[in-house]
This record gives sequence, structure tokens and C-alpha cells, in this order.
Amino acid sequence: MQPIIIVLIILVVLVFIALIKTIQVIPQASAAIVERFGRYTRTLNAGLNIVVPFIDSIRNRIDLREQVVPFPPQPVITQDNLVVNIDTVIYYQVTDARAATYEVASYIQAIEQLTVTTLRNIIGGMDLERTLTSREEINAALRGVLDEATGKWGIRVNRVELKAIEPPTSIQDSMEKQMRADRDKRAAILTAEGIRQSQILTAEGEKQSAILRAEGEAKAAALRAEGEAQAIRTVFESIHAGDADQKLLAYQYLQMLPKIAEGDANKLWIVPSEIGDALKGLSGAMGNFNPMAGMGGGSGKADNGSGTERREQPPID
Repeated sequence: MQPIIIVLIILVVLVFIALIKTIQVIPQASAAIVERFGRYTRTLNAGLNIVVPFIDSIRNRIDLREQVVPFPPQPVITQDNLVVNIDTVIYYQVTDARAATYEVASYIQAIEQLTVTTLRNIIGGMDLERTLTSREEINAALRGVLDEATGKWGIRVNRVELKAIEPPTSIQDSMEKQMRADRDKRAAILTAEGIRQSQILTAEGEKQSAILRAEGEAKAAALRAEGEAQAIRTVFESIHAGDADQKLLAYQYLQMLPKIAEGDANKLWIVPSEIGDALKGLSGAMGNFNPMAGMGGGSGKADNGSGTERREQPPID
């Protein structure tokens, strides 16, 4: 009985292994290459698949999603004989699992080497300054070459990015000094422009202020002159309308004498010669009143030849 049990156990194990090899479950966004006796048969897509056990075998499982592969820095010589290290990142996707398996031994290594050689060709035709400022141009040229070369491998290169472009240390120091000098120059120019603009605006403001002040003073002077002229006209018209005589004028002048004498600086004023006749007439009308007695006895009288008398005011205590 024991040999029969052993044979049954062996048969059950073989059946179980056959079932495992027959049923193949492929995950989503993946593919599997099936070979029969070492020859390509078909490609298994995502889902449940049936294969012939012990005859069909799974050669390779390939991820169909977009992959990101960073490559280490590669030394590249520019047109002006400077060595720069360039880091690249490749975004690719397998579109044909069969071609990716049989057309190239290792598509990752092939893409890396193709990227290095293409970079050397592109950067070799550029100087350092253009290399540092033409990332988009380099990316587009590199992607075009890689996409064309990897198409027969069943791979599509979606994007190529340059992570870093590192020139030699001495060149970096020189570039930093140059950039610092350019920044200082721009700062000095902007400061000078600001000071110049400030001075221009200040001068314009002072000019406008002076113009407005002068216009205001001119208008004020014109208004004062017009007011004084109007006052003189009004007084003149009032005098003529009232038909004032010499006595009234003399009396009015006597009333204004205290105001004229106010202040320590008023030591000398001009008295019209005609006022003497008016005062004589007024004194004759008021009696024996001597108008020159209250003005220093007439000792300060002087004729300057112009019809006026100069009288000196006595100091006021």
C-alpha cells in the first residue's frame, strides 16, 4: 500500500505544479514574453492568461509605465575647451515589450550610452556661456536623437532634462566675480539714476513754487495797487463832491500830524508849501492862533527850491 500512496502524492504534486504553471496572472500596465522551446510565441497582456505547462515559459516581465532614470554626471568638453559635468534625467516608456526584449540586450544601458554620446556632440558645438543658457535647446535636441534611435527598441523617450551643468571651479569663481561686478554696476547706475531723478523733481518743484509765489505776489501787488487807487479815487471824488476849501484841508492835515509823528524813526517829513497859506487862512478864521508855534517855532524851516518846506520833528520823549 505504501508505494501506491507515494505515487498518488507525487501525482497530486505534479498536478498542482502544472496548474500553477498553466495559470499566469499579469498585473495592470505590465506585459510578459512567452517562449516555447526557447522561441518567442506571444506576449501576455494584463489579466488571467493560460499557457502550456513545461512547454511554454515566461522569458521576461516588462513594466509598461513611464520610467524615470537619472544618469550620473558625465564630463563633456565645450567648444572653448572647457570640461563641464552634466547630469541628465530620462523619462521613457516601453511601447513594444517584444522589441524591448529581443532588439537590444539592455535598453537602460543603451539609452545611457546614447545619451552620453549625443550630449558630447551637442555640447561640443557650443561655448560655455551658450551651454549654460541653452538648456531647452539641448533638451530638445537630445530628446529628438534619443527618440529616433530608441524607436526600433520599442521605447519612447518622453522627456530629457539636464539636472545640472557644473563648470570647473576656477570658471565658477570667475563667473561669480563677474556677476558680482555686474550687480554692483547695475546698483550704482540705478542709484545715480535715482539721485538724478530726485534732483530733477526737486528743481522742478522749486521752479513751480517760485513761479506760483511770484504770480501770487504780482496778483497781490496788483490788487493792493488797485485798492489804493480806488481809495484815492474815492477820497478825491468825495473831496470834490464836498467842495472842500483850504481851511478844511488845513484842519485835516493838523489832525494827521500826530500820526505822522508817531515812532522814533520819524524825525523828518515833508510839508507842502501850500499848507502855510491854508494854515494862515485857518488861523485867521480861528483868531490869533499861531500854527507854527507847536512845531518848534519854525526853526526847522528850509526851502529846497521845489515849492516845499522841510520841517524837522522834535524828539518825542
